[in-house]
Amino acid sequence: MLKTILLLGGTSETATLAEALAAAGFSVLASTATDVPLDIGNHPGIRRRCGPLDEVQLTQLVQTEGIRAILDATHPYAEIIGAQARTVAHKLNLPYFRWLRPTVLSKETGITVAGDHFEAAALAFSFGVPVLLTIGSRNLEPYVRESRRTGIPLIARVLEHPDSRAVCQQLGLTPEALIFGKGPFSEEENRLSIRKFGIGVLVTKDSGVAGGLPEKLAAAKREGCRVVVVRRPEPPDHYFDKMETLIKTLTEIPTRCLSADSLLDDC
Repeated sequence: MLKTILLLGGTSETATLAEALAAAGFSVLASTATDVPLDIGNHPGIRRRCGPLDEVQLTQLVQTEGIRAILDATHPYAEIIGAQARTVAHKLNLPYFRWLRPTVLSKETGITVAGDHFEAAALAFSFGVPVLLTIGSRNLEPYVRESRRTGIPLIARVLEHPDSRAVCQQLGLTPEALIFGKGPFSEEENRLSIRKFGIGVLVTKDSGVAGGLPEKLAAAKREGCRVVVVRRPEPPDHYFDKMETLIKTLTEIPTRCLSADSLLDDC
């Protein structure tokens, strides 16, 4: 059995995944880019590290910690760290597994899907009504630029964290244009924000149930608010979205198998 697993996290499922892996007999090192509190319990088989990693640092971490497999449970939109993790796993001949929360999007009236944040910004501010951003702080720039160009108010809901505050300050967003909090948010909380700021367009990512997307969509519908969703990056050919399947695969995979793809072929 594979023993020590590097769990690249940052989503709300990170703690649940860590606990499930530890309960299955694995030693887990949970790695997150920020130091936002994460309730991973007191299981002796779970440790945590914080801070962003580049490819070199990730390689060193894997080698130093004796990692036997990488489980990438980062956000569906976290493309850079995902690509780095796949590269490191391939270079070091380690199994790489991707965890992706299921989408909940359907063809629903009032939802516009954009290919990226630049397209989403152009769409959101084309309706001439105040815009609420619920996309985090990393991709605010095109929306801030479009807000200034059109003169249409922008409200950004971001994590209560020094890094988020620094980004918002750098972009010139005033305290009146910010909502600080840690999601997922309830339908009523979303409705209150929409009403308070007279929001006409809500911008979100396809963050699934764990990211509070159903509550955002329900709130927008109740308040007569348009929704612009930034499309997810294309998923890999093989990924997991069911806990029991993931645990079963990790438990049964022979150590000679070097990747999830090889498991599906001849291992």
